[in-house]
Amino acid sequence: MDRLMVGARAPMQLYSVFYGLTQIAVEPFVRLFGARVGKDLCAPLERILLHKMAEEGQCGRAMRRPDDASLDSEDRVVSPIEAIIEPRPRPVDTFTVRRLFPTPRVRNVGPFVFFDHMGPNDFGPGEGINVRPHPHIGLATVTYLFEGEVFHRDSLGFAQVIRPAEVNWMTAGRGIVHSERPVPGAGPMRLHGLQLWVALPLEEEECEPKFDHYDSSALPVVEREGLKVRVVVGQFGGARSAVTTLSEILYLDIELKPGGVFGVPFAEERALYSIEGSFVIDGRTIEPGHLVIVKGGAEVSVESETGARLVLIGGDALDAPRFIDWNFVSSSEARIAAAKEQWRRREFPLVPGDEVEFIPLPGELSP
Repeated sequence: MDRLMVGARAPMQLYSVFYGLTQIAVEPFVRLFGARVGKDLCAPLERILLHKMAEEGQCGRAMRRPDDASLDSEDRVVSPIEAIIEPRPRPVDTFTVRRLFPTPRVRNVGPFVFFDHMGPNDFGPGEGINVRPHPHIGLATVTYLFEGEVFHRDSLGFAQVIRPAEVNWMTAGRGIVHSERPVPGAGPMRLHGLQLWVALPLEEEECEPKFDHYDSSALPVVEREGLKVRVVVGQFGGARSAVTTLSEILYLDIELKPGGVFGVPFAEERALYSIEGSFVIDGRTIEPGHLVIVKGGAEVSVESETGARLVLIGGDALDAPRFIDWNFVSSSEARIAAAKEQWRRREFPLVPGDEVEFIPLPGELSP
């Protein structure tokens, strides 16, 4: 995993002070060289300090990051909320999900380029999500369940049932095929979970495909007054998830008790999503099923009068723009075109035990 470290761990207050100084120092560079160049000159140190503050799992005192609009109005109060996104229903083979991004307003949050909320849906015996084999390149799929179970198979030969508080992390790299089916012999169940995609770093886009499953014991829980946090990916409050990634990211499952307060960890880009219950951020009530894009350098906390469950995702900005077409993610449009042709010709490897069916390219007829 690529991590930026600056020697021994210092107190949280020092990280916050140093971060504030970078925000003050950037202003003369912005005035001299323009917003983009000026901020880029201070970005490396800022990025290191944001990592450190995120690792501490708390919010220190960080000064507001100047931008083009704020330079002429230093005393203006700026909301930490960049955008609030409503979900859109989208079919996924025989199943309908709520998609939060990509959208015209939000293409990604850090390396996260895709966010689907599945369910909650009730199924009878032997029923469930039933997604036929389909391909991926250039990304990692991250599946996490709150309720129910799903049977994963892939072209590497893995066959794995995922259950609540577990993670399936599938690195597509140069190409992989997988299916998601009901668990054979399962009884009635409620299915509820998330599937996210993470764009692989540029140097890893064409890596060998890989599949990893992590049970609940690999995802530590941090409990504090009024809240419980499961560290799905990354580090929070001194606890680190065992999930191995190719870039430093943060993914937390947060349960707020009535009256609970959660200080949002720092990250260059980050977002909060309400699974159940409403929460308040910056005086605004966020209803379930809405995604809040939070400004990276803002000190902010959320609270809930009635209790809520939400997730936080975040990380560094993408190292380069990405193209997303169907199930393919890449920094190269030509690479995506080649992958589509490869799937059209049935040149991807088959999924052992699920070799017959497949999802055709959009606009093409099923076999």
